[in-house]
Amino acid sequence: MTKTIDPNKIAQRDLHGILLTAVAPRPICFASTIDTHGNVNLSPFSYFNVFSSNPPILIFSPARSGRDNTLKHSHQNVKEVPEVVINIVNYPIVEQMSLSSTAYEKGVNEFIKAGLTEISSEKVKPPRVAEAPVSFECSVTEIIELADTPGAGNLILCKVELIHINEDVMTDDQLDTQKLDLVGRMGGSWYTHANGDSLFEIPKPIRTKGIGVDALPENIRESEILTGNNLGRLGNLEALPTKTQLDAIANDEELTNLARKIGSDKTAHQKHLHWLAQRILEEGNTTKAMAVLMHAENL
Repeated sequence: MTKTIDPNKIAQRDLHGILLTAVAPRPICFASTIDTHGNVNLSPFSYFNVFSSNPPILIFSPARSGRDNTLKHSHQNVKEVPEVVINIVNYPIVEQMSLSSTAYEKGVNEFIKAGLTEISSEKVKPPRVAEAPVSFECSVTEIIELADTPGAGNLILCKVELIHINEDVMTDDQLDTQKLDLVGRMGGSWYTHANGDSLFEIPKPIRTKGIGVDALPENIRESEILTGNNLGRLGNLEALPTKTQLDAIANDEELTNLARKIGSDKTAHQKHLHWLAQRILEEGNTTKAMAVLMHAENL
């Protein structure tokens, strides 16, 4: 069953909870800003992402308070001084990030409250966070105020003018995802840690053209064993196995032993081959897994 909700017929607080729990994980940044009097503000945002590489544009959105409809200090500051440093948040500073989200009075420096280090920027007035793995000095090119109601977002379009990267998060002069040790915002008080077993790779079909799930034999598409993810990975192959590959898999020692063990029960044999193919897929050998599945088709 599906529960259908009209966003116009529930409380803003409830809608907020649904949106932020469903649309996750979200990357987190510190936005450091400054007002015309030189007061520094540091606030974390998960209403944040990259939206263009040419020109390089980041957007964050300081929403109006759902309680009293007030504007965030970051929003007020960029209207006064249209510059910001977008500092990426990773696991080593996630607790300090959370502390800095406290609704301190205007003029309070969250760098000091959160125990973070200010470091002077080179092209913009706001300082950057020394502990951040990556910082983007930005000019604010546009502010889009979506509404004047509680919870309304305000899109701050930021053009990247200079990038600072901590060399500890690089390998061979490239950003290293595992070293970055990023975190993501979930719903409520929950976060996710992009590290260890939570990281996985999927081949990107950029320069290749996968055959698609629809090109797989029916018994494979409708397998009781294979998942949608399994089928998606198989559909990313550029071609079905060749006769040479199928001949080779037919003589594979593991398949030969399996056939000997199961005997003449074709249905059981095919099911075990699907389990075997799934294991091989999880090991990352898509071509071999497809060959095992085609071998099952030819029994």
